[in-house]
Amino acid sequence: MNEKKNVISKIFGILFSLVLVISSIYCLYQLIQLNVLTSKLLLLVTIIIILIYLILVLLLCFMSKGIVSKIICILLAALLSVGSGIGGYYISKTGGALNKITSVTKNAKNTVSILVKQSSDIKDKKSLNGFSVGYLRNIGTAGSAAMLEDLNKSNIKMEQKQYDSMTALLEAFYNGEVDSIIINESSRSQILDMEAYSNFDSNTRVVYQTSYKVKNNDSATSVSDITSKPFNVLISGSDTRGGFDENGRSDVIMVATVNPKTNTILLTSVPRDFYVTTACDAGDGCMQGALDKITHTGMHGTNTTKRTVEQLLGIEINYTFKVGFDTVTELVDVLGGVDVYVEPGYATTTSQFSVHEGVNHLNAEQALAYARERYSYTEGDRQRTKNQQQVLMGIIDKITSPAIVTNYASIMDSMANTFSTTMSNDEITDLIKYQLNKNPKWKMEQYMVDGTGDTLMCAELGDAASVMVPDQSTVKKAKDKISAVLAGNSSEGVE
Repeated sequence: MNEKKNVISKIFGILFSLVLVISSIYCLYQLIQLNVLTSKLLLLVTIIIILIYLILVLLLCFMSKGIVSKIICILLAALLSVGSGIGGYYISKTGGALNKITSVTKNAKNTVSILVKQSSDIKDKKSLNGFSVGYLRNIGTAGSAAMLEDLNKSNIKMEQKQYDSMTALLEAFYNGEVDSIIINESSRSQILDMEAYSNFDSNTRVVYQTSYKVKNNDSATSVSDITSKPFNVLISGSDTRGGFDENGRSDVIMVATVNPKTNTILLTSVPRDFYVTTACDAGDGCMQGALDKITHTGMHGTNTTKRTVEQLLGIEINYTFKVGFDTVTELVDVLGGVDVYVEPGYATTTSQFSVHEGVNHLNAEQALAYARERYSYTEGDRQRTKNQQQVLMGIIDKITSPAIVTNYASIMDSMANTFSTTMSNDEITDLIKYQLNKNPKWKMEQYMVDGTGDTLMCAELGDAASVMVPDQSTVKKAKDKISAVLAGNSSEGVE
């Protein structure tokens, strides 16, 4: 009987040992693949795991004789196996998220729609035949051409009318001059920003949509060693509604100047309404040299925003970091909301959110509305820029807190759908290694360029709109601050 029990016990010991070995190999493999530990630290972790697991295997299979000791060993083996399996899964999720974040799409999608009034008898694509359609003459021509070609292939004939500005197009549509209009979906936010058309979404409907691809020219100008050489990162928050791979206005524009030697990060913010000369590479499709709000550059891709910011500040941007603000809600939701601090005098209530002075906990919808609100503040776009910084910092605080462990897999999935960067996977892992090895305390510095409000012609609208004319002294100061941090000094010494 005892012999039989010993045999059974040995079988269980061998089985649990196999599970333990397999789970530990899986965890170590994922850790090696992630490549975030220094060689010395990885070697140390590997040796510790092997020693612990080897001792436990020996106890399970050979040295543990009593029932109680055997049970204890089996329980320890089970716990370590589960821990290794979960650890390996979490590490795998991290690696998958990093791969997705750093895999910048070669092409960006643009969606084009034909819209009619809610009261229109036109119900679908086929019923467009014989009606009239309006579109912009010199703005968004690629999208209009794609839609008209699509209609032609379907043998749908429409009376076509062209207009020189978004205002003229919308007036013709609402006055009944045309039955339908063609708009690029990236322009929808522009329309909603016009006071006269703030109800555009509710009194119109889409009867047909098509999409076309444009080349994404955004690429990195990598530094030789990201852990020792200073670099600039453009952080661009897109207001796209059609998915992360779709172009949309740049609602958040910040330049992060990072100096790993001095452990200094300078965040330089550019208000979305800043009136600038647009710059882009061939193929981006922007109006090169035209004056416009900087937010409109995002409609031609992150690369256009990057080139325009480089021209404005006289700097080289090494990497871009795109944030999809519509997908931010998903991330904020799985994080359980974010905390923002409202300074005295800045409490406000809108139809979408309410904040009081002090610390406020915002859910996903409230955080997005808070990041986009400007009409409640006398500073308008300036305060919106500050709010956006608060929301992003609130997300970072949550992501870097121990509480992330409770919902780690979902958070990694959401991050993969929210962020995209031209920084390579290796460069990100090098930075993580640097942080783990050196454990530096980063000094955060902030600055925002400023200007005065005006109403001026904007190229992407073909019409005048509210803008912020740059105060060139603040632009010069921003250049000097960035130069100081790149040179190894603090921006706070720049007057």
